[in-house]
Amino acid sequence: MTLVLRPLARRTTWRRWSHLVVGGALLMPYWFLALSLIPALPMGSLVKSVLMLLVFPGAATFVTGLVPTVRLLEGSLAKELLAGPAASLVPGSARTWESRARAGAWFTLHLFAGVVVSGLSLAVPPFAVILLLAPAVGWDTRFIEAWGWRDYWPQWPTPFAGLAALAVLLAVIVGAGALLSRLAPRFLGPSAAEQLAAVQARAVKLAERNRLARELHDSVGHALSVVTLQAGAAGRVLDSDPAFAREALGAIEESARAALEDLDHVLGLLREDASRTAPQPTLADLGRLLEQTRIAGVKLDSEVGAEVGQVPAAVSREAYRIVQEGLTNALRHAGKVPVRLRLGVAGDRLEMEMSNPLGAPGGAGSRHGGGRGLNGIRERVTVLRGEMTAGPDEGGWRIHVSLPLRSGS
Repeated sequence: MTLVLRPLARRTTWRRWSHLVVGGALLMPYWFLALSLIPALPMGSLVKSVLMLLVFPGAATFVTGLVPTVRLLEGSLAKELLAGPAASLVPGSARTWESRARAGAWFTLHLFAGVVVSGLSLAVPPFAVILLLAPAVGWDTRFIEAWGWRDYWPQWPTPFAGLAALAVLLAVIVGAGALLSRLAPRFLGPSAAEQLAAVQARAVKLAERNRLARELHDSVGHALSVVTLQAGAAGRVLDSDPAFAREALGAIEESARAALEDLDHVLGLLREDASRTAPQPTLADLGRLLEQTRIAGVKLDSEVGAEVGQVPAAVSREAYRIVQEGLTNALRHAGKVPVRLRLGVAGDRLEMEMSNPLGAPGGAGSRHGGGRGLNGIRERVTVLRGEMTAGPDEGGWRIHVSLPLRSGS
C-alpha cells in the first residue's frame, strides 16, 4: 500500500506545483504593466512599491477574473492539477455576478500564491546547493568577507541548513497546493442558487423519465398482454372457428400497431423530435381498448358514463392509462376472468372502479408478473392529487380511483 501511495503523492505534489507555477507566470504581465505605469505617478517610493507589487496587480487580476470564461479555464486547470477536493469540480463559465466575484477572488489568490511559490522555487534550490557543497569547497576569502565572516565561519552545519531549506520549500508547495485544493470548490464551485437550479433541473428530468417509463409500461405492456391472450385464443380455435381466429388476428394487428404508435411517441419525446410525438390516447379512445380486451377472451362488463367525454384532457389521458393498466393487471395476474368496470363523473371528480375474481393459483395469467403496475397507477393518481385504494375484496381484486377534475386545469 505504501509503495503505491508514494508515487501517487509525488505526482500530486508535482501537479500542484505546476498549477502554482502557472499562476505565477500569469501574474508577471500585470507586474510588468505596473512597472511601466506606477513610476510616473507623483508619489513616494514606498507607496509606489506597494502599488506596483500588490494593489495594481491585485486589482487587475480580480477584474480579469470577472470575465465568465476565466472561471471555466480556472476550474478546468484546478480539476486537472490540484486533485483532492478540487477533483469534483464541474468547470463552467460564470453566469451570475456572485460567481464572477468568487472567480475573481480565486484568480487573484491563485496568481499571488503562484508568484510566492515560483520565487521560492527559483531562489531556494541554488542556495540549498551552495549550503550542501560548502564543506567541500575552498571559498575565496573575498567571498567570505563579503558575507561578514573574516577569520572563520563554521561550515559543518551548512548541509543541514540546505536540507532544511529544501524541506521548507517542499512543505510550502504541499501546503499551498492542499489549501488551494480545499478552497477551489468554494470559489469555483456552484453557488447555492446554481445548486438549487441543478437539483430542480434534475428533478424535472427524473420526473419526465418516470413519466415516459410509465407510458411504455402501460401501453406496450398492455398490448403484449392482450396480444398473448389473443394469439393463444386464435391458435386454439383456428380449425373449429376460423371466423373468430381471423377476428383475433385482426385485433392482434391493431394492438401491435397501437403499441408501435405509443412506442414511436415515447421515442420521439426522448429524442425531442416534435414530428414523431403523436397525441396520447384519452377516454375518447376507451371503446377500442375495451373491445380489444373482449376479443382477447375477457368477459368485460363495462359501464362508462357519457359525461366522461367532457373530462379535462390531462385527467382524460391519465384516466385512460389507469384503466389500461388495470385491465393489464387483471390479464396478467388472474387470466381470462370476468372484469367489471365502472367509470363516470360524480360532482367534481372522476370515479373509476374495477374489480375481478382472483385467478386460480398456477392458472392462466398467474405466472405473469412485473410488480410495477400498481405503482404506476399510484404515481399517476398522486400527480393528479387523487385518491386510490387497491386490494383483495370479497374473494376478488378491487381498484378504486378518484380523480379531481380541477387537477387537469
